[in-house]
Amino acid sequence: MNWRLLCKLLGMLSLLVGGSMILSLPWAFPVCGVTETFELRGFLGILASTIISLVLGGVLFWVGRGNHGTVLHKEALAIVGLGWLLAGILGALPFLLARVMATPDTPMTVVDAFFESVSGFTTTGASVLTELEDPEMIPKCVMFWRCFTHWLGGMGIIVLFIALLGHLGVGGKALMHREVTGPINETVMPRVRETAMFMWQIYMGMSVVLAIIFLLQGMSLYDSLCHTFATVATGGFSTYNASAGHFQSVGIETTMLIFMVLAGTNFTLYYVVLFGQRKGQLRNREARLRDRLSVFYKDTEWRVYMGVLLLSSLALTVNLLLTDEYTSLFEAVRHASFLTVSIMTTTGFGTEDFSQWSEFSKGLLLLLMFVGGCAGSTAGGIKVVRFILFFKIMRLEIEKAFRPKVVRALRLGGESAPESLRHDVVVYFSLILFIFVSSWMILNTIEPDTQWQVSTEHREAEKLLDCASAVAATLNNIGPGLGVLGPASNFSGFSPQGKFLLTLLMLLGRLELFAVLVLFFPSFWRNQ
Repeated sequence: MNWRLLCKLLGMLSLLVGGSMILSLPWAFPVCGVTETFELRGFLGILASTIISLVLGGVLFWVGRGNHGTVLHKEALAIVGLGWLLAGILGALPFLLARVMATPDTPMTVVDAFFESVSGFTTTGASVLTELEDPEMIPKCVMFWRCFTHWLGGMGIIVLFIALLGHLGVGGKALMHREVTGPINETVMPRVRETAMFMWQIYMGMSVVLAIIFLLQGMSLYDSLCHTFATVATGGFSTYNASAGHFQSVGIETTMLIFMVLAGTNFTLYYVVLFGQRKGQLRNREARLRDRLSVFYKDTEWRVYMGVLLLSSLALTVNLLLTDEYTSLFEAVRHASFLTVSIMTTTGFGTEDFSQWSEFSKGLLLLLMFVGGCAGSTAGGIKVVRFILFFKIMRLEIEKAFRPKVVRALRLGGESAPESLRHDVVVYFSLILFIFVSSWMILNTIEPDTQWQVSTEHREAEKLLDCASAVAATLNNIGPGLGVLGPASNFSGFSPQGKFLLTLLMLLGRLELFAVLVLFFPSFWRNQ
């Protein structure tokens, strides 16, 4: 392990996070300056956090000064894993130093602040804050930082790091491989830095367009920016307790739905549409727009992604009508489609408390939590392409049982997939299952029963289901769950040890397990 190189890059990452905090400071100032004590408290808290982050970054960079080593496989894992932990710790400072209140009577603890920060950076959207609309509990500038962490983590702070630096060489590719989600991480341009810059340019362009649309639909500049950060990053943090339901606007909900679908799409496809190039194959730049857009339909993962969204929305709509949750077809379609997209893209915005819906509706939404969006998107979850590959692998194995001499290649999109991909997919599903089950049982064991104020005979069943949804919501970076974790509730009632476990699950889900798991192996840190 090249420790000096590790310190140098982590120092630069600290400088990046510290510099980003500065953008939150102006929101503490009304037109005539800081006039409220709680806003001044928030301003000073973020200012102190910025200074601490910059000083720490400077010290780490000084320790690693002069080191121009190459980022190898081991260093890439360490930088990504430790980098996200460091970002979560630094991101928690504004909540602590601004003395943000978790509840009207309880200030945020260190665990609360770390939970909220990691939830922001990993775009999970889970929260321990109960009164989002009370500025005396959460200063406006701190709330802005809370939402801005979504935007930084959506496309990936390491991807932004690569885009801003030009001297990582082959190390940048190793970092991209660990940062960009999905089993297939292709670079659409010859140099990995150019790919990172392209992805961030599309991400920023999408953010600007959405913010303008929100402004035209009547949102304030503050709300439009905060909800833009949460939508394009598929995060889900809102400035209101009622989330997207606060606006009671079909237009705003439709805009959010469209951009959630776009954010859950593989960003590589946008490059093909804009420049007509993929995997080194040039396309006619003067080709018709229809030909360019056909790239989406030709992509197997995107077709399945859209198909699952449409079929799930239809099934949910029918169930809501049959169970009399809604008597209006329009209202049923409106809420079913919005929540289906919100859950599957792992955004977590809510318009209705779906924890009160029928068992079928809740079960369907729980399953969609695991599916997630496309590889190379800002969405979490297991990813659609992994499910496609997993079902293909199962089909091949079943056929092999009665045709042992037949050898068929695993194919995706008309091309043969490498044999190593089959192994990776099976291992990933196995790890997800093991982590989900073990975390579920641990959480169910360590959590007291005080959250579940129901009759004794139903308490254990309610707790078991709610703990399962808590693990699913954090491991898949969604946010809201079922029962006590529904869209109208939050994670404030969980114990400190429970919150810490759920925070770890957020990091595991965002970094797709390995960049976090290796940190717990002593042999990983040895030089040999």
